[in-house]
Amino acid sequence: MKRPLLVYLVLAFGLSWAAALPLWLSDGLGTPSKVQALAALMMLTPTIGVLGVWIAARTPLRRWAKETGLTLGESRGRTLRLVLAAWLGVPLLTLLAMGLSAAAGLVSLDLGGFSLLAEVLRARGVQPPDEMTSVAVMQLVLAALLGPVPILIPALGEEWGWRGWLLPRLTAANGAVMGLVYSGLIWGLWHAPITLLGYNYPRLGSWAALAFIGFCTVGGVVIGWLRLRSGSVWPAVVAHASLNAVAGPVLLLGDAAHPPNEIFAGITGVVGWVLLALVGAALLRFLPLTGRTPAAPPAHDVPEDAEPESAPSGPGRSGEAG
Repeated sequence: MKRPLLVYLVLAFGLSWAAALPLWLSDGLGTPSKVQALAALMMLTPTIGVLGVWIAARTPLRRWAKETGLTLGESRGRTLRLVLAAWLGVPLLTLLAMGLSAAAGLVSLDLGGFSLLAEVLRARGVQPPDEMTSVAVMQLVLAALLGPVPILIPALGEEWGWRGWLLPRLTAANGAVMGLVYSGLIWGLWHAPITLLGYNYPRLGSWAALAFIGFCTVGGVVIGWLRLRSGSVWPAVVAHASLNAVAGPVLLLGDAAHPPNEIFAGITGVVGWVLLALVGAALLRFLPLTGRTPAAPPAHDVPEDAEPESAPSGPGRSGEAG
């Protein structure tokens, strides 16, 4: 397992730093359009890591797709139900985290005037209407129902690596719970090229990298559970895309006079960590993964001395992997 893991991590981490390098050489997070473009490019690097291991492993494409979760798992019905649960459940969890943040006095909501949303619209050159309620509701509905769609490909770029390939190997070596925890930790560390610049937690500066590791660890348990429960990467892809689509718009429910402190409030803040930890613990307790954890077959990951198969399948022979 060590050699494939090394190949994967070197490619995923090395290329993520290469993708983010223009931010370090220019104005950091000062140009949002550049940040979004390079972050999307970064999200594809775990897939390149998976492809690197595949090329070295010479595994037939169909077997590789099944092992890395590109199929719908043993039960298509269960996988599709988990896809739907992820699509609708993540927005609900995100709203719940914001509500709990308000109840704890950690954020001021403006559900009457939606002043923070109006301020953001003005910053984008859009004059907000006098009555903002319909605008806010429409934005949330669109973010929840349609927002994940354009993010599915970048989300797959990450999830095929973290949950599709890496997680089953970590669970095979460490058990389901610790495999989920280790996967989330590694996922959080991988974000360092942008989180060290303050991404997601601008008040913290470079300490944002440490904060995001906390979020990824607990969030990775929930997203990873979807992968292990279904035997497919697609519920995890949808959960990731949905999270990226709704986390920002929900924070805009705050008051412009007292903007949300992202360190504590919302799904990526401390309140969200606690909520996700409770959800993850409940899933593992009441819907255990016994017998559902995908086996990781290290014997053919990177054959050392074995003879190549009679009809090896590589990128040039079998078409696209995803």
